[in-house]
Amino acid sequence: QVQLVESGGGSVQAGGSLRLSCVMSERTVSSCAMGWFRQAPGKEREFVAGISWRAGSKYYTDSVKGRFTISRDNTKNTVYLQMNSLKTEDTAVYYCAAAPPRRTVVIGNPGDYNSWGRGTQVTVSS
Repeated sequence: QVQLVESGGGSVQAGGSLRLSCVMSERTVSSCAMGWFRQAPGKEREFVAGISWRAGSKYYTDSVKGRFTISRDNTKNTVYLQMNSLKTEDTAVYYCAAAPPRRTVVIGNPGDYNSWGRGTQVTVSS
């Protein structure tokens, strides 16, 4: 059974940085489209960043472009989300997700992912 475990969340002041990690078992990150999503209280889950499995192309929602960077380390079977210049509106629970292996998906569509982590809380204060 595929497991995704996120870590690296926490509380920071606006302008600070955090790096989230997502370790996957039973499936390799290089064979799956991987995504980061977030959900703030009272809001729907939204796409943050994603990376395609074949070319490693990276995608971001507009609000995080230039501030967040998604990457993967195939040797550690881990996907990262480096978050810089954090804003209060980035406060949310962040989820890592994996799509089925070797499948072309719409990176920003949560319905295309079939495995999810439990999430890690990110709180940004002013």
